Amino acid sequence: MSVPTLKQAPRHENTRILGIGAYRPGVIVTNDDVCQWIDSSDEWIRQRTGIITRHRAPADVSVIDMAEGAAREALEKAGIEASQLGAVIVSTVTHPYATPSAAASLADRIGATPAPAFDISAACAGYCYGIAQADALVRSGAADYVLVVGAEKLSDVIDNTERTISFLLGDGAGAVVIGPSDTPGIGPSVWGSDGSKWDAIGMTGSMLDLRELVTTGKRPSALTDAEAAATDAALWPTLRQDGQTVFRWAVWEMAKVAQQALDAAGITAGDLAAFIPHQANMRIIDEMAKQLKLPETVTIARDIADAGNTSAASIPLATHRLLQENPELSGGLALQIGFGAGLVFGAQVIVLP
Repeated sequence: MSVPTLKQAPRHENTRILGIGAYRPGVIVTNDDVCQWIDSSDEWIRQRTGIITRHRAPADVSVIDMAEGAAREALEKAGIEASQLGAVIVSTVTHPYATPSAAASLADRIGATPAPAFDISAACAGYCYGIAQADALVRSGAADYVLVVGAEKLSDVIDNTERTISFLLGDGAGAVVIGPSDTPGIGPSVWGSDGSKWDAIGMTGSMLDLRELVTTGKRPSALTDAEAAATDAALWPTLRQDGQTVFRWAVWEMAKVAQQALDAAGITAGDLAAFIPHQANMRIIDEMAKQLKLPETVTIARDIADAGNTSAASIPLATHRLLQENPELSGGLALQIGFGAGLVFGAQVIVLP
């Protein structure tokens, strides 16, 4: 019996970022504000992290609201209608619903229906994971244009009095549109995970722990008696990290990943116009730049000073600001790398839109 030859979607040989957008919520939290909650100082926070302020969203602004704001700007910059999108990807760990996805609601809001829509849970590497998937979708012919959004409302999942991570975090969203290109605009993705350090960054408990506590009165083991008794808010799972473990891993291992991304793209550090790492900590950024031997001609994104650590939103937010402040970088090469809870990582060299 003869078997008919199947048709396949026409492929695109190359891809690039066509447009970028950002949403920064209006509430500014200073280091002095933070020091009302933890025993610290503006000087200590600046020296240890490089953070001066962070943006946080008010109660009536959701992850999807911020994603929509960033997405609309990215579409406008790209000159693409939402109806042309072949997929909508939202990278987030703070959408408050396990299901349905933030991406499905976002697709409806912006008029992208019936494009496939899904969320990625890869923490601070989520945006780079989204770029890897969008690049593959467009080059395979599965989509002509893909919207990738990193959106986080980290203020919903922190305890302001906690010292390991809460004072670092901010809210916001960044978005890009990926589409076909005559020349290569996105290098090979170098991405992966190290689950042996799964508990280095994570929540104080699960939703199952919370349900058990509420229904039986038994507190999760992750909460101390003092925490559980202090306030009902202490029952809500919040973020914690083993700061030294994460710092050492980011500094020593992620510089290797960044170099692998340069090698995979067939370029050297001297070919870069910009370096856009996840905005986790200014000391990590500086050390990675040093290990990569970046020349002074490379502009380094330092959005963390004003925005704090915004997880999946940090790289697109930093890219957006970098291009606003340095429009001459448009068309140049940038190395971007995200890394965080999982532990997970992803990096690519891109042509700046």
